[in-house]
Amino acid sequence: MQEEEFRRLTEGLKKGERLSLSKAITLIETRSPDLFVFRDRLLEFAVKRERQDTFRLAVTGVPGAGKSTLINQLGMHWISKGHKVAVLAVDPSSEVSHGSVLGDKTRMADLAKEENAFIRPSPTRLHLGGVASTTFETILLCEAAGYDRILVETVGVGQSELEVSGLTDGCLLLLVAGAGDELQAVKRGVMEAADFILINKADGDNLERARTAARELKQVSDLWALRPGGNRTEVWYASSLGKAGSDGWFSALDEFHAFIRQSGFFSSNRNEQEKKWFRRVLLNHLQDLLSRQESISAFFAELERKKEDGSGIFELLSELQARVKIQIGNGI
Repeated sequence: MQEEEFRRLTEGLKKGERLSLSKAITLIETRSPDLFVFRDRLLEFAVKRERQDTFRLAVTGVPGAGKSTLINQLGMHWISKGHKVAVLAVDPSSEVSHGSVLGDKTRMADLAKEENAFIRPSPTRLHLGGVASTTFETILLCEAAGYDRILVETVGVGQSELEVSGLTDGCLLLLVAGAGDELQAVKRGVMEAADFILINKADGDNLERARTAARELKQVSDLWALRPGGNRTEVWYASSLGKAGSDGWFSALDEFHAFIRQSGFFSSNRNEQEKKWFRRVLLNHLQDLLSRQESISAFFAELERKKEDGSGIFELLSELQARVKIQIGNGI
């Protein structure tokens, strides 16, 4: 990449060009050391870029619950209200190639055709937490390009995926009535990470099951402590066809956004997220700096040989700690 190409990239982002945004995200995801300087400069640009009144929503749930269909409906609703919508659909990675194995655009056909929508499937590259390792950076880029509604779809639901709630303003958990999900979902870690629980596919014979599940979950959720934003978890039911009780939950999301802004949680949460991200950036750079030191790399190899020869793990960690202190003291 040359200076002129980088300049065109940032100018395109300022104009909200989708092609420039796609190229910018690809640059953020790069593993090529030659591009690290431009990657870091791009992140600096995104952080300093003045942002609009944005809202980041995580959408998680069991596979097959209808997350992509729901996101398609919600995205179209927001676009009809004058918003620009970015969807970060985090795909599970292939164990072999580490690439994406799903195609979410095919399940968001309406959004895919919208000029004010941007859909980006991203591989997790085996990163735990249900999100890609560069999800937060991608969110910043989308906001820098003028997208004010960000939807992060995770690969499924589980204890390890609570990380997504640390990247967004709110979390929506999608369940399906009649499939046992409402009972499995009473895992406090997963349930209490949700600001909204939506019982999906409330159609036909499943409508009454959905109503019952929503009523029971509402009774349970009323016993939980307040969410960090001061709100209580809301429970709704809806049809994947856009019927059966779905009229209210679209507006409930907007009311939640207004509530956390007024309460002050929006700003404090965003500040805390950026602090955590900054710490992660620092640690990644420190790791990269250490790995470039030939003496450190050779020492790592030496420790691996000692481990194979039967040395204890904590003995080797103590040796590593002593060596790193010496290296830092000598200036790395």
